[in-house]
Amino acid sequence: MPTVLLTHTPDMLANYYGSGPLAALRALCEVRLNETGKVLDNPADLAQAAKGCAIIVSDRQTPAPAEFFAQAPSELAAFLRVAIDIRNIDVPAASQQGILVTHATAGFIASVAEQAIGYMIDWGRHTLDYTNEYRAGGDPVPRMGKQLSGATLGILGYGAIGEHLARLGVAFGMKVKVSDPFKTIKEPGVEQASFEDVLAQSDFVVCLVIANEKTENLMNAQAFARMKKTAYFVNVSRGNLVDEQALASALDNKVIAGAAMDVGRAQDQKPSLFLASRADVIATPHTAGLTPDAAEHQAYDTVNQVKEILAGRMPPNAANAASAHRLSVFTNR
Repeated sequence: MPTVLLTHTPDMLANYYGSGPLAALRALCEVRLNETGKVLDNPADLAQAAKGCAIIVSDRQTPAPAEFFAQAPSELAAFLRVAIDIRNIDVPAASQQGILVTHATAGFIASVAEQAIGYMIDWGRHTLDYTNEYRAGGDPVPRMGKQLSGATLGILGYGAIGEHLARLGVAFGMKVKVSDPFKTIKEPGVEQASFEDVLAQSDFVVCLVIANEKTENLMNAQAFARMKKTAYFVNVSRGNLVDEQALASALDNKVIAGAAMDVGRAQDQKPSLFLASRADVIATPHTAGLTPDAAEHQAYDTVNQVKEILAGRMPPNAANAASAHRLSVFTNR
């Protein structure tokens, strides 16, 4: 029976994989767990841990650079990621060695969209400010709030999460404006607009753009300057979409009213501490997708991929199917 290395630390195993998928994986193959208590972020350590393994099922923090694939065990045929983001996997290096790389599908669409709604309600009704004042022993002075109904929601990027969030916004009675140059939007109640108009007209701007070289620092000083002084910026996509110094400056100078973020440029894509610690920022540690439904969806994706590989079939969501010649060990059995 082939052996699979599951790289998750014990905490990751509980939060990002789950007992159900683990049991299903064990029904297919031998499973070797990472019992070191730490991320296998050293290529040599990862290669050592993978000795004798045909497949690696990897958490999102474990990198797989070219150095790892150069020393990967000869029996390793596939590297499966329990996440969508495979930017810290050197796919060309994996292809050169004939090793398959896959990713999971988005199981966190609803949870991330709901988190964005939560941020907007918290900011609009001053929930966090009141809570902190009460916890400090104070007696908060009531302030006028902003309801979502009638407010304008601006969405940057109309992928699966953007579409779901737009529908939630419409259900809340919001005016929804979306900027995405790669989509033609015909959803009832959703208006397609330019990037500049979305920024200028929205009470809440939610960033859901795909992160790549072209969108690096998309939200810069010029972008924040286009927003209303009463508007809030929400990032639930990726930290590298935001020029963090520009955001800090916009908050310092009251260019915008506040920000909320689940992501940033800190380790594991968490918010940077110098922003997260501010009183005009609501921050969560990259947990918008951390629900049992979302986590198990992606874990079961990898279980199904392992099942397909062991049956000699190419699994879904392969990044380099044409180069994965080591899979022949399963097709020729």
